Amino acid sequence: MKSKAATIRDLLTQPGLLLMPCCFDALSAKLIEMAGFSFTFMSGFAVSAVRLGLPDTGLISYGEMVEQGRNICSAVTIPVIGDGDTGYGNAMNVKRTVHGYVDAGFGGIMIEDQVSPKRCGHTRGKQVVSREEAVTRIRAAVDARKTAADDIVIIARTDARETHGLDEALWRMQAFEDCGADILFLEAPCSEAEMRRFCSTVKGVTMANMVEGGKTPFLDQKKLEEIGYRIVAYPLTILNAGVAAMQQALAELHHNRQVRGLLDFSVLQEIVGFKEYYEEVKQYALAGDPSGDDPAC
Repeated sequence: MKSKAATIRDLLTQPGLLLMPCCFDALSAKLIEMAGFSFTFMSGFAVSAVRLGLPDTGLISYGEMVEQGRNICSAVTIPVIGDGDTGYGNAMNVKRTVHGYVDAGFGGIMIEDQVSPKRCGHTRGKQVVSREEAVTRIRAAVDARKTAADDIVIIARTDARETHGLDEALWRMQAFEDCGADILFLEAPCSEAEMRRFCSTVKGVTMANMVEGGKTPFLDQKKLEEIGYRIVAYPLTILNAGVAAMQQALAELHHNRQVRGLLDFSVLQEIVGFKEYYEEVKQYALAGDPSGDDPAC
């Protein structure tokens, strides 16, 4: 069976811009797969929000991210790329993080150059480590792949644009590419001109990050492809949509009004897998299990 990393590599050979909505739990990942997308990314911002109800400021731990990722990867057949943040320490921690993400079922991992604790790339207060430490992290990730139980695609991210300027960020991107990173991610360029310079400077696969209301111009897919991007991630789109829908439903309930436009219960059952569960129960003819019966109500 082809590995998840191999599937991602095959996708990268195809022409056109690859669309990557980001997930935060098993259900959101399943919805992305059902919608026909080829892969997804486990957003650290979104996981911190839904699992802890806390901001993406380095508060969530390696163990919590791996556990969330294992549930996500088990729920879908499409490849999942995991947010590995800073690697959770020095080079040895980075290597352990890569191995842990492989074991959890991820097809890819992103490692960045922020100091720890890190924070969302579109918020205030970012800081990055030195060139040497940044390069060492990516070298360690690439080395860890050689001894991991399976292949994994490595995304190298820099947040140096905000702290040190575009030239430094581009230097780091090129250095990460030389280390063997598969995908290059310059976080939070501030203009279309900066985005174009990034894509024309590096030779490797480039990724755009479209955050609604973020620091980077929110461009349509045709424009991103014309600039030279190969992948576009939407880290918060479905989380935003979900929160807005929940707030609206709660407001209706609070005012004693019926919530309209909801999924039929049968559709929700199908999404979470009741049909497959019932079929499997029949195979084992479990005594006394009423799962195959119609509900009395």
